[in-house]
Amino acid sequence: MSVLPERREQIRSAHAALILQVAAACQNIHLRAPLEENLRVAAANGWGDLVAVIRQILAGQRELGLLRGLDEEDGVIIESILTGLQNPETLPKAGDQADPTLAAPGLASVILAARRGEPEALAWLGRMASQMQRAGGDMARMGAALGPLSRGRCDRLTLERGMGPLGRGLLQSVLDILAKTEQQ
Repeated sequence: MSVLPERREQIRSAHAALILQVAAACQNIHLRAPLEENLRVAAANGWGDLVAVIRQILAGQRELGLLRGLDEEDGVIIESILTGLQNPETLPKAGDQADPTLAAPGLASVILAARRGEPEALAWLGRMASQMQRAGGDMARMGAALGPLSRGRCDRLTLERGMGPLGRGLLQSVLDILAKTEQQ
């Protein structure tokens, strides 16, 4: 399953703070202590492979072989760090935030792949649901809806229970894309 361009940008935006922190710590050893605390937390939350590669980058490794064995999300993060170290203009901007309009097509494509039983899609959805749960609010409720959506349950009223306007809008966008795709 390839990473769609808008999904790549969504991943970059969602992890902009980490990408920028790693790039800065590579340039300034004094910034590594605060990064190390974040890396410990990330490893404890199941991001061990990503953390291991980040530590290799901090140790001076820069080859693209670091991407081998990483899942799509971790690969986009590492590629963004490596590219940013070569050309800082490619780094995400500090104020970048994930664009919900970009999230819907990416989520819908992964939900459809999960419905087809693609293992990578199922794993990605599980990781995304966990991240969304940690974010709280509408994102936690949207994360909880990913499982039912991947099993073909599309009752909007049930899925949107407790969501605010932003969450309901994202859910509706995902449902619209799923419905359109199923009609084709």
